[in-house]
Amino acid sequence: MFQNEVLVSIARKYNKSVAQVILRWLTQRGVVVIPKSVHKERIIENFNIFDFELGQEDMERIATLDTKKSLFLSHNDPETVRWLSNVKFDI
Repeated sequence: MFQNEVLVSIARKYNKSVAQVILRWLTQRGVVVIPKSVHKERIIENFNIFDFELGQEDMERIATLDTKKSLFLSHNDPETVRWLSNVKFDI
């Protein structure tokens, strides 16, 4: 996702990182975002998304990237579901 040509070109346009563009896109759509990082520089970067606004054309370009498939886990894949059901949580 962070190497996607559309996102990289939009990030360059606004002089921001791809992560900032993604966070800004979500925020502009009213999605509550809780970014995660353990690196001080990235934590600061994640909060620096309120000094720019994506234009409507860029918002639409990003929206076209949705393939309706997870880039992380497929909840429709029986092996993934089996794996998830065996995850142990220490509470």
